[in-house]
Amino acid sequence: MTTHRKLAAILSADAAGYSRLMADDEAETLRALNDSRALFRKRIEAHGGRLIDTAGDSILAEFPSAVEAVDCAVEIQHELAKRNAQLAEHRRMQFRIGINLGDVIAQEDGTIYGDGVNVAARLQTLSERGGVCISGTAFDQVEGKLPLAFKFIGEQQVKNIAKPVRAYRVLNGVVIGSARQTGTSKRPRLAIGATAVITLLVALAIVWKFQGSATQRDSSADPAIAMPTGPSIAVLPFTNMSGDPKEDYLSDGLTEDIITILSKLPQIVVIARTSTFVYKGKAVDVRNVGRDLGVRYVLEGSVRRSDNQIRITAQLIDTTNGNHLWAERYDRPLKDLFALQDEITQKIVTELDVKLSVGEQARAWRRTTHNLEAYDYHLRGYKHLQSLTKEDLALAKQYFEKAISLDPAFASAYAKLGFVYLMNVVVGFSGSPSSDLDRAFELANRAITLDDSQGLAHILLGRVYLQKRQHDQALAFGKKAVELEPSGAVTHAVYAHILEASGQPNEALTQLQRAMRLGPAPEPWWPWLQSLCLKQLGRYDEAIAAMKRSIALSPGALYPHVFLVDIYVVAGRQDEALAESREVSRLYPTFSVDAFLAGFDIYRDPKMIPAYAANLHKAGLK
Repeated sequence: MTTHRKLAAILSADAAGYSRLMADDEAETLRALNDSRALFRKRIEAHGGRLIDTAGDSILAEFPSAVEAVDCAVEIQHELAKRNAQLAEHRRMQFRIGINLGDVIAQEDGTIYGDGVNVAARLQTLSERGGVCISGTAFDQVEGKLPLAFKFIGEQQVKNIAKPVRAYRVLNGVVIGSARQTGTSKRPRLAIGATAVITLLVALAIVWKFQGSATQRDSSADPAIAMPTGPSIAVLPFTNMSGDPKEDYLSDGLTEDIITILSKLPQIVVIARTSTFVYKGKAVDVRNVGRDLGVRYVLEGSVRRSDNQIRITAQLIDTTNGNHLWAERYDRPLKDLFALQDEITQKIVTELDVKLSVGEQARAWRRTTHNLEAYDYHLRGYKHLQSLTKEDLALAKQYFEKAISLDPAFASAYAKLGFVYLMNVVVGFSGSPSSDLDRAFELANRAITLDDSQGLAHILLGRVYLQKRQHDQALAFGKKAVELEPSGAVTHAVYAHILEASGQPNEALTQLQRAMRLGPAPEPWWPWLQSLCLKQLGRYDEAIAAMKRSIALSPGALYPHVFLVDIYVVAGRQDEALAESREVSRLYPTFSVDAFLAGFDIYRDPKMIPAYAANLHKAGLK
């Protein structure tokens, strides 16, 4: 029998716990196995693959493309997860999938052999139940081409393979974008949903549409999500049990307040809300959350409001074994909400055995309002501030002003109202940018005067100073913000942005690395900012790769496409620059270099903007 060698993407799958399932119910297990095989066959064929073998409970397939293989595997796991959700846990048939891109030996009868196949089989054993694990060779082809988040799990020494294999897991439940991008990208609306407000404010004039998005782990900055040595926690979004989606603002606000309080404590590593909120509304295994986010503990709970009563349940779980450290239910009058927040947070700190000085306790639990109605308006305003439409910003402004009228000493409301004014300037809604920027400046200072422990207010002031091109002041307030909130992921990223614009790209990359540890599912503009830093350092190939990751996270966004044109020109890749400039013109037919760069004039170096303009013109943009 003749053979030949070829490069192929190999998918190896195996049913987890198959023997136990057969022992429990042979007929039902066989039916489930056949249904699963049919799903595999259908999806494999749809992605241009070929099913090779279905011996026992295993499945082997090959694809001409690693991208198609991974895309196929993720679709299969999502479909199987939906089917399993309808079954009792002990009857669920879950598969582990491994994918490798490598050289294989193919025979006339269609069978394949070799290390390329063996590595895929070994990766399958490294996968989680319902998960996908891929090799470094596959990841190198897939990175930036699929809306998926990956976690590097190190170089693995696998059986019968001489060299260690780089391995990556597809993060369960973390898909970039609310839907797969197909066909022609549409021009994005001025909206950003389900992201932290500061995130919206620091990407200069980056107005990207991405709703409920999680993002890709940046492997070039810090490829492994290492478990920290101190206590680490992820606060999952509390579930709104009222039955009315309009009440989400209350459960979301409670979650974010607890995250904010914990983020002020230097002894605790707290994962950013941008990473934890990707799990909102999803049934999750906290052990998987712990592995995906790199934390030891998870807090989850629920909120139910009825008239003037509120019920909050909360439970703290050790992700290493799934054990509950404590679980409580609180039934209180709504007026006791603030006391409940403090009680829950203090309970967490106690259980994590963090020793605090009196001064740290006072700073961490300082409350900026005792007026429940003002707090309610503040939460409503914050909900609207997360959508960058003109209408939502107007509503946010009204709600924050109402909160301030009810409590003139409400520091957080002043800071968030300042963000409204700043964003109207950044996204071009302001009829008087200079006066609105001055108003944001006044509000930031007022918030700090009322409560100087707020990282939020300090980072707002730093961002306003950056917009005014007063870099030394921007740097000072950015540094102060990260000192006040050492576990604030977006605070570190904002500070990185200030550093980059101030001509300190190395320091900016260090801050981004910290942000990415605290936010394993970072914001789409983070790889964009990383790319700008790398370009300043002359690391053009890395800068191009990072900017492509940003584009993959938000394909229709204008800014990463424009800056990719610039980097291509600087790197001497003129043909690619011309191709990318055509993409810019397709996305935005009325694009203007001068108008685009007008919102970007924040650099300390006066030569930066003219250089950008020259490079964009060289690629044919007008």
